[in-house]
Amino acid sequence: MILHRLHIDFVAGKSLQDQLRQGLVSAILAGIFPVDEPLPSCRKLALQLRISRNTVALVFERLQEDGYLVSRPRSGYYLHPSWCQSEGCALPYDDPAPGPQAPDWSARFKVCPSNYQASLKPARWMNYPFPFIYGQPDITRFPLEQWREVSRKMYSGQHEQHWLRDQIDQDVPELIEQIRQRILPKRGIVARAEEILITQGSQNALYMLAQLLFNRRTRVAVENPMFREAINAFSLQGSTVVPHSLDDEGICLTEQSASCDYFYVTPSHQAPTGIVMSSARRNQLLSFARSHDRVIIEDDYDSETNFDPHPQPALKARDTDGRVIYVGSLSKALSPGLRLGYLVAPAELIDELRPLRRLMYRHPPTTIAYQMAQFLALGYYESYLKRYRQDSARRWALVDQALDHWLPQAIRSPASNHANAFWVQMPHGINSEHLAWRAAHAGVLIEPGHSHFLGEQVPMNYFRLGFHAIQPARIDIGIARLADALHGRHSRNIDLALADVAMP
Repeated sequence: MILHRLHIDFVAGKSLQDQLRQGLVSAILAGIFPVDEPLPSCRKLALQLRISRNTVALVFERLQEDGYLVSRPRSGYYLHPSWCQSEGCALPYDDPAPGPQAPDWSARFKVCPSNYQASLKPARWMNYPFPFIYGQPDITRFPLEQWREVSRKMYSGQHEQHWLRDQIDQDVPELIEQIRQRILPKRGIVARAEEILITQGSQNALYMLAQLLFNRRTRVAVENPMFREAINAFSLQGSTVVPHSLDDEGICLTEQSASCDYFYVTPSHQAPTGIVMSSARRNQLLSFARSHDRVIIEDDYDSETNFDPHPQPALKARDTDGRVIYVGSLSKALSPGLRLGYLVAPAELIDELRPLRRLMYRHPPTTIAYQMAQFLALGYYESYLKRYRQDSARRWALVDQALDHWLPQAIRSPASNHANAFWVQMPHGINSEHLAWRAAHAGVLIEPGHSHFLGEQVPMNYFRLGFHAIQPARIDIGIARLADALHGRHSRNIDLALADVAMP
């Protein structure tokens, strides 16, 4: 009977032992195996699943060592009694007892984050052959060997394993020191350890700041167009978002600026246009904040990946009276999946953010924090960033040339020079959302720009082109296919050995 209850769809590329163990553990935890019946023998299970008998035997032995199974001589393997709540485990096939009607959850929601607009991409964007997606680095360039070396040293047992302990609301001191001594000085920032907080990425930092500082009476000045997810975090607190237009020097102060309590800006490379805030505009903004007793939130997300040969220091570097809260990321270029960032602010603010973070998730995973600290200390991070910037410059040039050739009508913001994406304006009458839909059918993904704008009159003829997720050899043909989509032509039949690329 048990034979019919166990079914495993093995997939290539994964260990058969791991897949068998996972299937058996899932069945045990689901209560499928009765305590008084033996599991199928190694021979029978191997025949049923069409795998090696030795594979089954090794998995059974490991499950016995881990306390899932017991072995009875001349009888076989049985489920350990501790995994059953009663003499027999309840089968998941039993009809559940009728219960009360499920709650109406929609009526209970106090906020609805799903109602906020976001810049979305297909869930399987990586399966498209031409993903001009922003914020997704080329995973083949990840410094895997160096990351493994740091991991091996950390897990070797030669050092005290502090990463196993709960830090409560504290940060890994080694990572704080690496940020303070190696990362911040490159941006012109001098900070004490008590002025730095580790976060799970920039978005987490912005959300915590909104939780602590904003309410329904708060007015926040933002750039327009802007980084949508920051605006969503602010709006979730009921704050009023006040859009400010941009020129080629950055955010433009207006009469409405005086009514704003906070200014959220991305001066290194404005998101999404790529505009670098000029020195004069930075001084004006700081002077305004000082004279009106306002606070600036500087999101310097593009600082580490900036391949401008002469980047400006951070806005925070000019801050002499603690009016700038600085938000940075350690994982933007290395791996967004690491979710590791930091926040620099006066110690009084950090002292209140720390218990707020504790209530949310206590602290970021210490394993990642210790590993990143060693990765920084050994110089691997800086050498990786050097290669990343060189690769970015090459990719930028390939996209620029392809746009010149295939889409000469596409106006690129001059600010896109040395930015990690192209902000593109098409002629009036061209809807970038419709263009993105047609291009996706040809395997090309672009990001329509309308979601970055605030206001009643939202332009529909902008889009953004990232260039780190796509293979460099495919950039030219990808832009060519985008041009075909624009003009309603079928994509050119150019052999790029794409037959093995799965389209969603």
